[in-house]
Amino acid sequence: MARLAALVLACAALPGIAAEPCRESLPEARMIGQGEYRWLGLRVYVAQLWMARAPVSGAAAAAANSPDVLQAPFALRLIYARDIPQQRLVETSIDEIRRIHGDSLSDTTADRWRHALSRVLVDVRAGDCMTGVYSPAQGARFYANDRETGRLDDPVLARAFFAIWLDPSTRDPALRQKLLGPAR
Repeated sequence: MARLAALVLACAALPGIAAEPCRESLPEARMIGQGEYRWLGLRVYVAQLWMARAPVSGAAAAAANSPDVLQAPFALRLIYARDIPQQRLVETSIDEIRRIHGDSLSDTTADRWRHALSRVLVDVRAGDCMTGVYSPAQGARFYANDRETGRLDDPVLARAFFAIWLDPSTRDPALRQKLLGPAR
């Protein structure tokens, strides 16, 4: 049984074989890139970006200061190295969305988004995986260890949430670059 579990985990890490939420929602998805997020030198999680095709980059993307990653469906998978309570995930997410969007995010919207995120994010323990499957026109679906935890039916909130990792103003530009894959 342990060998089977190890084989399943090894297969999920192979390019072209996505984890169950990716396979269900994005059947042609492959891992585009991955990297670690560290805080004060401690590994918090490993992030993986799964898409059917790599985001556009090059001169056109550079002119817009962003590849088209937030315009196409994708899955962002976080494999946690630490225990983090749900409330901390929610508050950190809102803090980062506010940092990226500045004064354009009203307190009313932030409160509504906080409530929505608290319905889809859960407590995580070291080794847990959280996956968000993004659909630009619909919003996002969230999974904890491949079990659906909920949906965000607000495409604006979903875009703001995933911008935490993929916007040029992200807190960790090196991680963003690793997620977007090798320069093309």
